[in-house]
Amino acid sequence: MASLSRALRAVASRQPLATRRCLQQRLFSGAAAPTSEKSVPYQRTLKEDSPPTQGPTKPLPKSADVVVVGGGSLGCQTLYHLAKMGLTDVVLLERDRLTSGTTWHTAGLLWQLRPSDVEVELLAHTRQVVSRDLEEETGLHTGWIQNGGLFIASNRQRLDEYKRLMSLGKAYGVESYVLSPAETKDLYPLMNVDDLYGTLYVPKDGTMDPAGTCTTLTRAATARGAQVIENCPVTGIRVHTDDFGVRRVTAVETQHGSIQTSCVVNCAGVWATSLGQMAGVKVPLVAMHHAYVVTERIDGIQNMPNVRDHDASVYLRLQGDALSVGGYESNPVFWEEVSDKFAFGLFDLDWDIFTQHIEGAINRVPVLERTGIKSTVCGPGVAIRRELSDGIVANWELSYWGSRVRISGYQRAEMHRALLSGAESFTADHKPLMGEAPEVRGFFLGCGFNSAGMMLGGGCGKELAHWIIHGYPEKDMYGYDIRRFHSSLTADRRWIRERSHESYAKNYSVVFPHDEPLAGRNRRRDPLHEELLRQGCVFQERHGWERPGWFNPQGTAPILDYDYYGAYEHKPHEDYSYNKLLGDEYTFDFPPHHEVIKKECLTCRGAAAVFDMSYFGKFYLLGPDARKAADWLFSADVSKAPGSTVYTCMLNARGGAESDLTVSSLAPENQAPQLAPVFEGDGYYLAVGGAVAQYNWSHITSVLQDQKFQCQLIDYSEELGMISIQGPASRTVLQEVLDTDLRNEAFPFSTHKLVRAAGHLVRAMRLSFVGEMGWELHIPKKACIPVYKAVMEAGAKHGIANAGYRAIDSLSIEKGYRHWHGDLRPDDSPLEAGLAFTCKLKTTTPFLGREALEKQRAAGLLKRLVCFTVDEKVPMFGLEAIWRNGQVVGHIRRADFGFAINKTIAYGYIRNPEGGPVSLEFVKSGDYALERMGVSYPAQAHVKSPFDPDNKRIKGIY
Repeated sequence: MASLSRALRAVASRQPLATRRCLQQRLFSGAAAPTSEKSVPYQRTLKEDSPPTQGPTKPLPKSADVVVVGGGSLGCQTLYHLAKMGLTDVVLLERDRLTSGTTWHTAGLLWQLRPSDVEVELLAHTRQVVSRDLEEETGLHTGWIQNGGLFIASNRQRLDEYKRLMSLGKAYGVESYVLSPAETKDLYPLMNVDDLYGTLYVPKDGTMDPAGTCTTLTRAATARGAQVIENCPVTGIRVHTDDFGVRRVTAVETQHGSIQTSCVVNCAGVWATSLGQMAGVKVPLVAMHHAYVVTERIDGIQNMPNVRDHDASVYLRLQGDALSVGGYESNPVFWEEVSDKFAFGLFDLDWDIFTQHIEGAINRVPVLERTGIKSTVCGPGVAIRRELSDGIVANWELSYWGSRVRISGYQRAEMHRALLSGAESFTADHKPLMGEAPEVRGFFLGCGFNSAGMMLGGGCGKELAHWIIHGYPEKDMYGYDIRRFHSSLTADRRWIRERSHESYAKNYSVVFPHDEPLAGRNRRRDPLHEELLRQGCVFQERHGWERPGWFNPQGTAPILDYDYYGAYEHKPHEDYSYNKLLGDEYTFDFPPHHEVIKKECLTCRGAAAVFDMSYFGKFYLLGPDARKAADWLFSADVSKAPGSTVYTCMLNARGGAESDLTVSSLAPENQAPQLAPVFEGDGYYLAVGGAVAQYNWSHITSVLQDQKFQCQLIDYSEELGMISIQGPASRTVLQEVLDTDLRNEAFPFSTHKLVRAAGHLVRAMRLSFVGEMGWELHIPKKACIPVYKAVMEAGAKHGIANAGYRAIDSLSIEKGYRHWHGDLRPDDSPLEAGLAFTCKLKTTTPFLGREALEKQRAAGLLKRLVCFTVDEKVPMFGLEAIWRNGQVVGHIRRADFGFAINKTIAYGYIRNPEGGPVSLEFVKSGDYALERMGVSYPAQAHVKSPFDPDNKRIKGIY
């Protein structure tokens, strides 16, 4: 028997000290092919239950409403939920056996708390399905084990993060406790707690059996009429272009026949990219090896909770009387050539890479130093041999989910890579890829789950099924929606690889409020980028764009090419100023640049600030049916006289907000194609937040296709820049730059016109997103620099200054303006968000979502967005629990510090604990507190913005 410590010494003995300290700098490619060894655990489970055949396990139907491709966790969950929702003419095609790709080897951990309210909800549904629903429906036990979960904190920031999770959990009824080191030792006697600050204990976390879960899911689905066909690889996706030029799925092809269908669901895991290519769909994910080892029996480990030691990047999963040990390293092995023959397959695991996890595990549970290794799993792999320090390889017994296979020993083995492993699919932001692909209607994604397919499978399977049936999910799934990525990024292999690597390497990092990626930067830069960089701009990345975050008075902070954190023989950057500035803000206190952002905000409130907003999406909606399309798409009445600009929402069928944006009515003009394109019929200019431009584009495109409107949607985002000049001095400054009268009578709020700025034609709009008098200038790309310089020169004597999006965040929340995907999401209606004024309900004009809003208005609002202020100067960032009269009634969605009112401001939705409507009287009558990291702070609720509630400033009344 080999112990973990002997394995560690064996690796160390082969390398000089300097090399051992820099393991992450070595190049580990995925060139080695997967082994064909088939001595894997599921030969004793699923594969044994389904003997090999030469063809499909049942005849293919001629047609189906939906074809799910891939028999792993997501495929089985999606099939189950489709059938449960009443869509039973559905087929799941699996190229080999169920779970044979990457699901079979998963550790199966389920942690209920994550720093995302939506993910907490998704995890709760998965837990309900595997722990209760399936057993009630089928009488079969899924293999669910509720042994609890324990998160380890070895520094203050980590413990702060866990306290944030505990507070969020209270809003969802998730039982959790922050334990001291001594209390942790009482709970887990084998644990070393000498270096701990504390732990987060969640008693109802647990472990899932992938084989048992997937078997039970398909049993329940087929009982409702769904079909599961194994041994049936997909060879093609048939796509047809209709009379309107829209590409749609029409059939799935296999070697054994075709299935006519209008809907395909890509749940193919690491093979999802290949399946997407069959339909001309880009699936931005990469395959990497992922590993864990299984120990021999450990006395006293029985019934212990699963452990996540994030700072050591290791997890310890209880497996009967043993532990599985795994984690996330900074130098994972990429699987460069994904084989379509890979099933229940194995890779050689590189101990040089895995050593860091062993070190962390032994430090946390010292008994592991004397414990043997029973088996190893790396992705879909399992170990069959291990080199000992004396050159002898012992006999190994594999054990997985109760299946045991003896493997004979090897003499004098001199293998550098001694253990076997497999692959998982990973994405650019460590979030799954879901929803309908923008390229092909009827092609849905359910892949890229970053080793969390079992954990998130139930919740995501339910949402995907609802998406397919109704056209939208029930929850806010924007963070998983494939449309969150711009089309230029999903085709950029370098960007995908860099970002996926960084997301993998930082998977266990603390999620700080103001962190930014280092990978995949400088992909999209606006015309002012270099000018602002010279002035100290610290950029944020959104949608591939570099947008101004804040301005550093200490000098420039350029963003360098990604160095892979020193892995793969990349030399790590030294004295990297941008990275240092990010690191300085790794805190849950007020960040060190708090005073810099305060100055930007107060300059805007007291004089004037210039915001570069060029990353905004800028679209033209033009053509004979443009007015019909605008009436249907937009909740507000935008069909006004040319020169008007309207703030509006776009809704889905249930009245949820898919977007907020401004829509400007155009008159046909012939001056500049970027600013005034030629069109017949009606025309509108749309300005949308740059971070969600692709999402907006795809939503509008789908609606135009579904309604068959005869009009064009044209993207001018790259051709136009945009700067916003805001503040009491904005009119005085711009009057020197623009050739038009800016007085209220000549240029009222919410209007626009073509003017000349420093001799260049621009579109000026009198709008504000910060609550001040101001104008946006939409400028042709080549004119951005001269116009910007003219504004700064004219404003110098008035105290004008640059400001970034950190200031916008503070200024906008202070004024009470909503942020889409913060205060306003697809599962929130404008009525609930306090945006009833954006809905043309007083007219008779039909619009998408109108019926749902009318029903909601008649029944009363079951939740309502409320503004809170906290007198004590304490930072808040969102996820804090909202207490009303001693009961938790919701959680904070967005929070920031308001410098003009000198208070923390927070927005969150509250519900009535008794289940009734949330009236304004209900809001006003409560006694409120916000819980931050386990500490409650008295809060005041507001039904109007606490800053300029009468909206005088945007009208120029100071």
